[in-house]
Amino acid sequence: MRLPAFLIGSLLLFSVANGQKTTANNGVNRPKLVVGIMIDQMRWDYLYRFQDRFGPDGFRRLLNQGFSCENTFIPYTPTYTAVGHTSVYTGSVPAITGIIGNNWYRRDIKRNWYCTDDSTVAAVGSTSSAGKMSPRNMWTTTMTDELRLATNFKSKTIGVALKDRGAILPAGHSANAAYWFDNATGGWISSTYYMTELPAWVQQLNAKKLADQYMAKDWNTLYPIETYTQSTGDVKAYEGKIRGEDNSFPHTTSQIAEKDKYEAFRTTPGGNTLTFDMARAAIEGEQLGQRGATDFLAVSFSSTDYIGHAFGPNSIEVEDCYLRYDRELAAFLKYLDTKIGTGQYLLFLTADHAVAHVPGFMKENKLPGGTFDDEDVRKWINTNAEKKFGVKSAIEKVINYQLFVDFPALAAANVDETVFKKWAVNELRTHPAIMSAFDLHELPGTPLPARIKEMVSNGYNHKLSGDIQFIFMPQWFDGGPTGTTHGAWNPYDSHIPLLWYGWKIKQGKTNRETHMTDIAATVSALLHIQMPNGCVGEVIEEITK
Repeated sequence: MRLPAFLIGSLLLFSVANGQKTTANNGVNRPKLVVGIMIDQMRWDYLYRFQDRFGPDGFRRLLNQGFSCENTFIPYTPTYTAVGHTSVYTGSVPAITGIIGNNWYRRDIKRNWYCTDDSTVAAVGSTSSAGKMSPRNMWTTTMTDELRLATNFKSKTIGVALKDRGAILPAGHSANAAYWFDNATGGWISSTYYMTELPAWVQQLNAKKLADQYMAKDWNTLYPIETYTQSTGDVKAYEGKIRGEDNSFPHTTSQIAEKDKYEAFRTTPGGNTLTFDMARAAIEGEQLGQRGATDFLAVSFSSTDYIGHAFGPNSIEVEDCYLRYDRELAAFLKYLDTKIGTGQYLLFLTADHAVAHVPGFMKENKLPGGTFDDEDVRKWINTNAEKKFGVKSAIEKVINYQLFVDFPALAAANVDETVFKKWAVNELRTHPAIMSAFDLHELPGTPLPARIKEMVSNGYNHKLSGDIQFIFMPQWFDGGPTGTTHGAWNPYDSHIPLLWYGWKIKQGKTNRETHMTDIAATVSALLHIQMPNGCVGEVIEEITK
């Protein structure tokens, strides 16, 4: 029996409105929109450390109504931003993706290489070099690519972040667009990899000069400063500063010089606000989740990282940043409920890495920790190598905890490379800041705890990595006298939140160990698409049952 046309139309409208089978999805049941939220430098324990001050509709809504993977870890080193964003969206590790750090050393051109550098493209929306970026250095597909492939490119994918790498790498190779913040213009830009002109909706948002408006308001605490009992005192000598400003509240961002304004803006909560503004504008401007196909919005919040680096996880600045973020997250979830529909979008929230405590804070509280600069490592080994072997600059570069040996220099001095590497490894082991050192080419036979060995192995790329690796003592890292960083194998850098919410997600949690690389495999299973072509993660079955 043939159904009347009006009834067919009614059924189709019902199915689209309820996230059921749609023509563009080829009859596969998928949500209208997938929203991937990454919070740059979020420690897992922030979910609970600040929980009593979170409102009911932000993080607590995700915890109470969604599903939390409480023991999610990063399975590689180094735990840096570009690697984390890549690994979440590829389900893979640096050994396979080719993204082995934010920067890495290239022997062929004798200089550092940035993760999204691409000299073949130009900025769109600016004339600055900040636009010469693309995903071409990433060797594998992403789950965003696979969704586009599965729908014959009917799905749209948009990436948004203040940092170029936070927008570009998650969005994938086939993205409709990626947008990032430009210090030269104070607005959102892209590159000719994606387009030749910014869409009207981006131009309209840029014309509002929102970053200027947010900087004009200054940054004071959301609540009376004496109520920030989870933090240290406001002024600490080991804390850094906002560029052009100082390290105490109120932060008078309105007084920062024009030349420093937009770089300083990144280290304020206004950077997160602007990112939420852009996320909403992308949904509106591209009609994401409203076209009958499953779209993907990959949004990363970078200001949490800038603030965390400068002030550290125990600062009032970080606590205030997360209390503000919680409010804005609640508003964004409410917006998605209204615009896309409750239960019609799939959302996950995670981080690219966590962060270490500031060494000065550790010392203040009689806890071990310290810093030792990578360049000091290179100078120290080279000085001793010249005395021992008579060869100058035997180490070309130290980066990402790896030493790059200048093999032609050794050969010219008639130094056996095996002898040299063994000597260098033993030399590194004598330093009090270094827990272990080893020849990366002999990693399988190196005595290391299984977790550390696996993480180093996953981070070792045969084409791109160095020759010798060292591992710092716990709470030691490459850095200066103020602020903090991340990058190590330790739980303070590698234990991250993973929350699921919305379409087909049941309330609950698991304390079973899961990994950052499991996210892409799980999203792919939920969407019934092929997992990315370098994926090594496993489906989190508690989510898919």
